[in-house]
Amino acid sequence: MNDKQLTTSSGAPVADDNNSISAGGRGPLTFDNYHLFEKLTHFNRERIPERVVHARGAGAYGTFTLSKSLSQFTRASFLQAVGDQTEVFLRFSTVGGGQDSSDYARDPRGFAVKFYTDEGNYDIVGNNTPVFFLNDAMKFPDFVHSQKKNPRSNLPDAARVWEYWANHPQSLHQMTILMSDRGIPRSWRHMNGYGSHTFSFYNSDGARYWMKWHFKTDQGIECVMNEEASELPSHGAQQDLVDAIDRGNFPSWTVKVQIMTEAQAKTFPVNPFDLTKVWPHDLVPMETVGKLELNRNVDNYFAETEQAAFAPSNFVPGIGPSPDKMLQARLLAYQDAHRYRVGVNHNTLAVNAPKCPVHNYQRDGAMASGQDGRQNFYPNDQQDLPQPEASMAPPPLLLEEAWVQPYSQDEEDYYSQAGDLYRLLSDDEKDRLAVTIAGGLGQASKGAQQRVLGFLEKADPSYAARVGLEIASQQA
Repeated sequence: MNDKQLTTSSGAPVADDNNSISAGGRGPLTFDNYHLFEKLTHFNRERIPERVVHARGAGAYGTFTLSKSLSQFTRASFLQAVGDQTEVFLRFSTVGGGQDSSDYARDPRGFAVKFYTDEGNYDIVGNNTPVFFLNDAMKFPDFVHSQKKNPRSNLPDAARVWEYWANHPQSLHQMTILMSDRGIPRSWRHMNGYGSHTFSFYNSDGARYWMKWHFKTDQGIECVMNEEASELPSHGAQQDLVDAIDRGNFPSWTVKVQIMTEAQAKTFPVNPFDLTKVWPHDLVPMETVGKLELNRNVDNYFAETEQAAFAPSNFVPGIGPSPDKMLQARLLAYQDAHRYRVGVNHNTLAVNAPKCPVHNYQRDGAMASGQDGRQNFYPNDQQDLPQPEASMAPPPLLLEEAWVQPYSQDEEDYYSQAGDLYRLLSDDEKDRLAVTIAGGLGQASKGAQQRVLGFLEKADPSYAARVGLEIASQQA
């Protein structure tokens, strides 16, 4: 016999959960239906605003095991001793579509990792690509608007997508990846992850280094082509992840880093803080530093995966930002999104709560709990209340002498690395890339087509020729 008594949210026993109170068997309901009213009004509020981007996703828990000490570069406690394990939560996602979209859309994939360290939560909020469409967040809202549905028809609109890209050559590198054979991963398990941005390490001596994160799938890269993607169930990647972990087939990624000194950055052949560019591996080799494994599914999708709040500003001592302009803007935008979407106390939810003690003077707000009534300000005269620890301060960052104003990046080279990537492809891969690009670009205006073909020409003349011929063929 079940000894759990059904109750209201306030704990009162419920006698009947099937029938509303009414004036007679066929009569109207009465106003003392407090249990019915509680159920209906709670039901009306069961959804929170979906993420504007990365709305559709799946998550799981696991561990990160360090295989190489990084104490030379960082004081971060979880990166010191070989063999140390840190609990993680990883959320995968598509980017542009809503929660009703498909796991098999041609779209970048989000790859966000929360490390529950003993010095606080550290979040890497990245993608399955090492670069992005932009290097200045001023254009991010415009970019997302262009990739979403047409605001009049509420239908997908390839012409708007390509009109945006035709005006932003910095998107060329990421667009090439997206339109290539790697544009649609077969599952969350069969793709790489990247921090994408440049971050900083700093050690106990105050020396700073620039670094990038790489997560290389141990399952191997597997992708699907357009025709197969259209036949797969929209929830296929999520089901694959849940089923694999339930079977004990735990997916894993080999974790690597690229590290360069501040001196190297000053003479590096590309801007090391430009999110549209990679650090060539022959100039900055990757080093294997650990293994990330997922081994536990969530118990409640909404409470954990949907309410998980990742923020690039969640750093721990020893890790910090860089002058990467996109990263700098995300330090504000992500925390702001969570406060709007989930609430100001989102970090008290179990999936977001640090595993270490939390002491601060933040008070009140929606869903406040566990807050004491002592001083809610600093400094104060109470010796046993939280105080800053000066030894945790990061080293100062030397800024170049510069005028404060908007700086155009239009003269950056957005073509060479896209061309390098194109030339790595086989002829068959180049042909499929051209077909995919032409399918969307061919719906754009002639002016947008010519601008994009001009970008491709600068990357590699044969790239432009292939796409131009394919557009003509498709429109013949």
